[in-house]
Amino acid sequence: MPTHVIFLAIIYPIFGLFLACMTFGYDVMPLLFPLAAGFALIGPFAAIGLYELSRQREKGVDVSWKHAFGVLRCRSLDGITALGMVLMIVFLIWLMTAQWLYQSLFGYGSPESIGQFLSDILTTSEGWILIIAGNGIGFLFAVLVLTISVVSFPLLLDRDVGAMVAMHTSVRAVLRNPLMMAAWGLFVAVTLVIGSLAFFVGLALVLPVLAHSTWHLYRKVVEPDPSPRQDRWP
Repeated sequence: MPTHVIFLAIIYPIFGLFLACMTFGYDVMPLLFPLAAGFALIGPFAAIGLYELSRQREKGVDVSWKHAFGVLRCRSLDGITALGMVLMIVFLIWLMTAQWLYQSLFGYGSPESIGQFLSDILTTSEGWILIIAGNGIGFLFAVLVLTISVVSFPLLLDRDVGAMVAMHTSVRAVLRNPLMMAAWGLFVAVTLVIGSLAFFVGLALVLPVLAHSTWHLYRKVVEPDPSPRQDRWP
């Protein structure tokens, strides 16, 4: 039902373009790639409204984009907020780590142009160290977020549980299904890269696919609740 998610999904690429403009405007060009790559760390929280659409659609409700705001009536809203803050903190730590790594290799000065920046990254030993070490560290951040959030937000929407229970369930799901979760993480990474190529605009299509797929993944991995959450519409 693509017409119901365009309004929500378009916010994500617009936010990406805003961050890209801010990066160039404030002369912190080295953070452009970490900002773009870091979207994967906050994506599970950004898609919360789409999970709700999937949940309502599963129940047979004739959903519209307004149903995405049913998240605000969820009994586990505090847990959703807390887990969202955890992901945001991880995102900020990733940015600080990327900034520290760049400064440790190239100093505190900023590149004078895009050409100089690309030359420094692609034609110097420090640049190759930055590429290898940066992607290695980023991979560890991505694994952490995947482990604690792969089914956490759908679980919080579906049941009256807290953030700690949701994260613990997500960790257990990853440990019991390591190969499947690794394949899912690779799929997420590849699709986010493809969606980011055309100035993040492709994320307007990629994000709904990943969000609704995540809901189905949750249903396949976690046993259904015998007494699921009951909605109370005004």
